[in-house]
Amino acid sequence: MNVIELLYLVFSGTVAAAGLVMVGMAVRAYAETQRRHMVHLSVGFTLIVGAAVATTISAFLNDFQNPQSLLTVNYFVTTLGFGFIVMSLVVE
Repeated sequence: MNVIELLYLVFSGTVAAAGLVMVGMAVRAYAETQRRHMVHLSVGFTLIVGAAVATTISAFLNDFQNPQSLLTVNYFVTTLGFGFIVMSLVVE
């Protein structure tokens, strides 16, 4: 494993850890307040974390082949996640 692959793993893990902390905070806020927009927030961060983890796993399993389709799927799922986050801020 070369340096760039190691950095990719470290940064993907950091994004996943930070996102899971945000999911936990949103779920706890929902449990305390029963506000539905907290569910949207947690779904959004879950999708973003899922996209990051799935992209990392797929990249290593496929030896970083076909990056265009890999990144297209990543950006699609990440955009859905951000859509849920925006929806949690706008809809009450």
